[in-house]
Amino acid sequence: MTKADLPPPNTKRWVIRRKAEVVMAVRGGLISLDEACKRYTLSIEEFLSWQRAIDSHGLPGLRVTRVQHYRPTTAAIGRG
Repeated sequence: MTKADLPPPNTKRWVIRRKAEVVMAVRGGLISLDEACKRYTLSIEEFLSWQRAIDSHGLPGLRVTRVQHYRPTTAAIGRG
């Protein structure tokens, strides 16, 4: 993978594949976390949530429409 393979900086529609490409680029050292956040106007928290979703649930965890099934509820957080 090269920087040319990454989603364009003006990406507005974040499908699973594009999110995964950015996470893998950061993990693989192609770009830094800071560079990814600046390039795609992401917060560090948003990027880290993508990374956690992949780690916990694989690529299906990145589905926006299923986010409520993968994120812990406030009640579950209070029990932890």
